[in-house]
Amino acid sequence: MHLVSRELLGPALALTPMSVEQLRHLLAGVLNAITAAHAHSTKAKELLDDYRRVIVEAQAQARPWLPAELARAVAQIDANHLRLDTVRNLLAEYESRM
Repeated sequence: MHLVSRELLGPALALTPMSVEQLRHLLAGVLNAITAAHAHSTKAKELLDDYRRVIVEAQAQARPWLPAELARAVAQIDANHLRLDTVRNLLAEYESRM
């Protein structure tokens, strides 16, 4: 028989004589708990990494608020550029015929 100290298992199990088989059983339980805790912390880290990725992607793709008039103004300028290009081409063609 082996004695397990109070520091390892707490006062409830302090100085309770136990067999090697009982000690192995308790150790297996502790190891299983450590494995489960590791799995939970791994999952927590994965969730934090996912959260970080989502935040970074959201910030990278964020579009600032712009007034609707700005988009219409840009579209109007583009339309005006097309008209000016047409006029310039017509004038260049007229000039070449002179």
